[in-house]
Amino acid sequence: MPTQTPFQGIVAIVIASVLWGTTGTAASFAPEISSLAIGAFAMGVGGLLLALKSRASLRQALPRLQQQRALMLWGALAVALYPLAFYSAMRIAGVAVGTLISIASAPLFSVLLEWLINKQAITRRWFLSFVVGALGVALLISGEQHAVLSANATPRVWGVLLGLLAGLTYAAYSWAARRLIEQGLPSEPVVAGFFLLASLVLLPTLLITGGPIFASLNNASVAIYMAVVPMFLGYLAFGFGLRSVPASQATLITLLEPVVAAVLAVWVLGEIILPLGWLGMGLVFLCLRLQMK
Repeated sequence: MPTQTPFQGIVAIVIASVLWGTTGTAASFAPEISSLAIGAFAMGVGGLLLALKSRASLRQALPRLQQQRALMLWGALAVALYPLAFYSAMRIAGVAVGTLISIASAPLFSVLLEWLINKQAITRRWFLSFVVGALGVALLISGEQHAVLSANATPRVWGVLLGLLAGLTYAAYSWAARRLIEQGLPSEPVVAGFFLLASLVLLPTLLITGGPIFASLNNASVAIYMAVVPMFLGYLAFGFGLRSVPASQATLITLLEPVVAAVLAVWVLGEIILPLGWLGMGLVFLCLRLQMK
């Protein structure tokens, strides 16, 4: 198999970010499904699909995965907690604030994990990219007309904390996956193993929250799309990218996700983005350009 280049890894992570950016627009077509239910279904079923697709490599890598129980449990717990924290943050703090905190904090947590555990230095390029990208996401969300805060949309402390937890769990998953891949394990069984274990936690929650999912063909179609495209295909691409891209850089590139979400909101849902938001998009693309070596 030819050696994968960092550029190929970056392209794979960009593809994953584009797929993930479609989730908000897709979910808007099934408002009857709670955010917790859609998150649990998408991650849980997506995890089963990843495990099914990777069953041969999972069997082959199982002895080595068992030797890395701590990292596997760490990554699986992070995958299970992420959708619950992320969607709850948006529900409590509001979509704009919840999304901003969750996505913009993930690269910071990633580089801190690499610095604290791997003793990896924080580069000037990364720091500059993070500042530019985080500012871009903030301007983008501020420039979305529907995201203008009112008295009823004041972010609550718990929503902010849940957003930070979402960023931390996403960073923890990315770090654990990259750590295992660096030790010689293929990305496919690593990612599939995380999601399979996480699905054992997420899918039982649907007994309480998942009633509306199959109440109509429309709801079922949206839920299945979320599981197959953003989750299954998206995390397959992300795992491929982590073969050659450090977790801190990968999570920085995923700042593209809210840009895709905003463009789809304008194009599909007819929402309006103010000039400030378009400026924010430009800064996010500048952040990505800084990461292209």
